[in-house]
Amino acid sequence: MMDQKSLFTLEYHKVLEKLVAYAAFSASAELARNLRPTRDLQEALDRQALTSETRLLLSQNGDISVGGSRDIRPFANRAAQHGLLEPNELLSIKYTLAAARDLSRTLIDNGEKLPLLSQLGAELPPPAGIIETISRVINDRGEVADNASPRLSSIRSEIKVAYDRLMSRLQQMIADPHKVSMLQEPIITQRNGRYVIPLRAEFKGRIKAIIHDQSASGATLFVEPLATVELNNRWHELHLEERDEIRRILLELSDEIGAEVVRIRDIVYALAKLDQALMMAKFAEDLNASEPVLVGIQPRGEDHPGSSIRLRQARHPLLDQTTVVPIDVEMDERTFGLVITGPNTGGKTVTLKTIGLLALMAQSGLHIPAQSGSQISIFDDIYADIGDEQSIEQSLSTFSGHITNITRILKNANARSLVLFDELGSGTDPQEGSALARALLAYLIRNRITCMIATHYPELKAFAHGSPGVVNASMEFNLRTLRPTYNLMIGLPGRSNALAISERLGLPKEIIEDARSMVDPSELRAEDLLDEIHRQRSIARKERHNAEKSRIQARQQERKLNERMEKIEDERLAILEKARQQAEDETNQLQRELETLRKDLARARQPLEALKTIETDLEEVQAEVQEPVIRKSTTPASQRQPLRLGEKILVRSLGMQGVVTAITDTDVEVMVGNLRVRATLTDIQRPGEKSARLEEEKNTSPKVSTRVRKALEQMEENQNHSTATIMHPSPGMELDLRGQLAEEAVEGQERFIESAYLAGMPFVRIIHGKGTGRLRQVIRENLSKSKYIQRWESGTEREGGDGVTIAFLKDD
Repeated sequence: MMDQKSLFTLEYHKVLEKLVAYAAFSASAELARNLRPTRDLQEALDRQALTSETRLLLSQNGDISVGGSRDIRPFANRAAQHGLLEPNELLSIKYTLAAARDLSRTLIDNGEKLPLLSQLGAELPPPAGIIETISRVINDRGEVADNASPRLSSIRSEIKVAYDRLMSRLQQMIADPHKVSMLQEPIITQRNGRYVIPLRAEFKGRIKAIIHDQSASGATLFVEPLATVELNNRWHELHLEERDEIRRILLELSDEIGAEVVRIRDIVYALAKLDQALMMAKFAEDLNASEPVLVGIQPRGEDHPGSSIRLRQARHPLLDQTTVVPIDVEMDERTFGLVITGPNTGGKTVTLKTIGLLALMAQSGLHIPAQSGSQISIFDDIYADIGDEQSIEQSLSTFSGHITNITRILKNANARSLVLFDELGSGTDPQEGSALARALLAYLIRNRITCMIATHYPELKAFAHGSPGVVNASMEFNLRTLRPTYNLMIGLPGRSNALAISERLGLPKEIIEDARSMVDPSELRAEDLLDEIHRQRSIARKERHNAEKSRIQARQQERKLNERMEKIEDERLAILEKARQQAEDETNQLQRELETLRKDLARARQPLEALKTIETDLEEVQAEVQEPVIRKSTTPASQRQPLRLGEKILVRSLGMQGVVTAITDTDVEVMVGNLRVRATLTDIQRPGEKSARLEEEKNTSPKVSTRVRKALEQMEENQNHSTATIMHPSPGMELDLRGQLAEEAVEGQERFIESAYLAGMPFVRIIHGKGTGRLRQVIRENLSKSKYIQRWESGTEREGGDGVTIAFLKDD
């Protein structure tokens, strides 16, 4: 277990309290309060993966929760000891188990995308029959239902009859004209569980009755007429029978629940773990946190413990995320010690706590408020000596308190630990304190202990500069505003700003000059050099910020231009499609007129040769008109990654994935199973890549029918189970014969069919157009005679209808 004192020093408990605020019920709140960092790398990785999965789940279903759940373990424990559960407690059990059942189904259904949550969901299904039994026995108002048992149903029926008889008899009495004047008012009420009527005190004894109560003034007596005593008794007896039957039913149901006590405990624990994952995901979203890259301690020779800390844009999780200044902490492969210098209230302590807290959060499975890609090692222990260690009870000064704590830390720290010291060596004589601080740092470096130390001592800066494995860092200070900027600068020691600050605050110049003369000139030159380095670094940071801002603006402008180009392309497609449709209508009309003219000439026995030229020209026009309108890509070529041989892609027209085997300027050859397919660049897409106008392309690009796709899938399945065969070059999926004479078309078709058969293709698509239908007839007659063709069929409407023939080749 991590050092408890250091956890408290780093305020880890406050992080947990923030986490607990997201809890949906007490069991998960308790689990979150007991959350502790793990030393095991795999466990930490699993925790981080679970948080990432839960964030993905929330992004898809923001309403998911364990709502309605309660910690029902105390109820189940009492039931296991043959205790009686009340109806409202049984309802809590029902709602909790129902929530577990629903969540289990949701998580298991998403098992492929959310494997860890799916495993958690497998622990949630409730014991069979309990939810249904509770629903049958207890209604939603928390009452035992009439049909809970036949005996209870019978008793309640009798109670209703007894009640009606009692009320009827009492109503007769208060409505009797001879008795109504003796009553305070004609009503029926209850006293001591029995129904009575209000008799005026002066008429006491006029009605034979039993007195149960009287009013505060004594003017009214509440009496039970002797005529209704038996009816009251019967009604009361039935209620006692009802009570006993309800108790028996509840005891029976409680025993049934008690028998499943172990399973119910496991379900509540699984619900608590799931809710904790939801809490961590919501906390991460609110912090704008990211999953850290966790690595183990991997020793790099004798002089380095093998730790790694690379935190970019890290923010303290307990500070206001809108105003906190992010820091970059990066220790290269040769560095495992950091000495931080800077002014008071400059952010040194916050920096140490930020690093310590983020390490603890990462090992607890919490995403950290830092830029994606931040990396940190898994430490066995994290020790911190930060703040005032003064103890009145133990008569310890601040210095003594620090040394006591440091001594304890050094006894336990090793090469797999992270040590954080704030103001090392402070609280005593500066000379001795500086020497002690250097000795402590030397001890940590000798023992290869990853450490970060904040100090004021200038000697420690020089010591760090000359010690392998240690690097200086500083908190930036703005001399113009006399305020710290809270920026951490790795590689630069802090400057001594005392003289500059004093001068800015108006201290007489002669005093400043005297002070300068007392300082070693070499130190002044070093300070001037540091001033220049800090100034140049500040300028570089501003320039980098401006460049990043310009880059973002350029991307936004590029995005806007792309959107405008998409809109223009949409308008172009709409205009061309409208024109194409209009031309198709006109050619169809002309086709009908030619057919009418042919019939008229045939009836008049006139020669038809004059129509042949017109028909040929018309077929060519129809072929052009039937060409789909192709969308032009508006994405700049510079934004597309070039295809590579061996890359997996999706052939859109087939709806199947394959591997690129050849690339040309206009198309690619793709291996789908053992089938080589040639596809145009507009017909391919990388897996997972989304096309902004996929729906339009679906409407304008030729499609493959369901029957054809099934044939291809069957071929691929057969190929997967077959031995390797000699592959012949694929002639492609399509043969376009539009505009050719019948003899040329038949000759080209036969060569194409033979090549497709040798390549092992399952089918081919032959485009001949609609036209007069003569070319289609010749093509299909030749297919029927071919020894390579098993069968053929017309294309679907999306594939071109009668203008396309799909030919299926034999597979033997």
